[in-house]
Amino acid sequence: MTVNGETERINSQSVEDLYPLSPMQQGMLFHTVYEPESGTYLEQSVFTIEGELDVSAFKRAWELVLDRHSILRSSFVWEDLEKPLQVVHRDVVLPFKEHDWRVQPAENQSQLLQEYLSDDRRRGFDLGSAPLLRLALFRTSDSSYKFIFSRHHIVLDRWSRSIVLKELFAFYEAVVREEKLSSNQQRPYGDYISWLANQDMEAAEAYWRASLEGFSVPTPVAIEKALDPTQHGKQFDDERIQLSEETTVHLREFARQHKLTLNTLTQAAWAVLLGKYARETDVLFGVTVSGRPATLSGVESMVGLFINTLPLRVQLSPDKKVLEWLKSLQAQQFALQQYEYCSLLDIQGWSEIPRAFHCLKRSWSLRTFLLVAILKWLTVI
Repeated sequence: MTVNGETERINSQSVEDLYPLSPMQQGMLFHTVYEPESGTYLEQSVFTIEGELDVSAFKRAWELVLDRHSILRSSFVWEDLEKPLQVVHRDVVLPFKEHDWRVQPAENQSQLLQEYLSDDRRRGFDLGSAPLLRLALFRTSDSSYKFIFSRHHIVLDRWSRSIVLKELFAFYEAVVREEKLSSNQQRPYGDYISWLANQDMEAAEAYWRASLEGFSVPTPVAIEKALDPTQHGKQFDDERIQLSEETTVHLREFARQHKLTLNTLTQAAWAVLLGKYARETDVLFGVTVSGRPATLSGVESMVGLFINTLPLRVQLSPDKKVLEWLKSLQAQQFALQQYEYCSLLDIQGWSEIPRAFHCLKRSWSLRTFLLVAILKWLTVI
């Protein structure tokens, strides 16, 4: 079997399991291989640790976390294969580095940290080598540390990251206190992959074909010029806005009163926004779902990449009452979640939208206008 162009014999004694990828993993693998230097799916978390830290116990806690979750010991193979696979290794070496910066002034420490983060991002990950995470601990004073947790998104979503960190601190306390630790592994990510393989794709195809019937052109959001599809690298920008506490309280109270979710209100505002820019009353955009099926026992504590992105079609009708429309939108979202296991590639194939279309630049004003749209909603409601 070849891994990233190099022939490698996978010893069956060192492999715990071997199985396909989830739909979102397939997409991330494709984009990572296509643009290996983009760093799009490399995630970094920076933590400040205050007080005494038993570094050896901290490392041991991380080793226990890796032993507990198979996805954290997984690599990916794809060359010369009909479909890519993920390989779960029985044992991996924990990538843990320590640095002592106590002699450095605070301003130098800040600069060194930024340099490390930039270098770490440029370094990326070789998806053919496990584990797809890196840990770095920087001692900044006698009683404080900066800790960097880097990983590829293909093995962890945000929900899973929270589980990992919660277990890490529990293991750390147990190691420090020399308590007996359970060696039981958590339900493996492979069980989720097996669940995916047993889903009714015919029913899913029927649902998506009906949902997308008659929609043949992507919703236009080109405010500026279209990007050259031959260009590579980062073709987008990020902008973050934050609602005021008063507005947030108002939204939560409205959602609670009418048995709606904040997600429904946000998606509704986004649909209104797109309709204004596209000058359309029938819009289509992507929504992210947790991807954790209620029918899979123990899924809430499993670790891996479960999230998925699905198309949501929203029809805007000025004649429809706001609350009636919001409730129908929420019902539509619940129905969509029954088939959240489908890949975007399959869904597009079931739609009337052509495979090839231009990638358009996302303007900052789109995100900014979202706030305005929500405020208008509050005024109308």
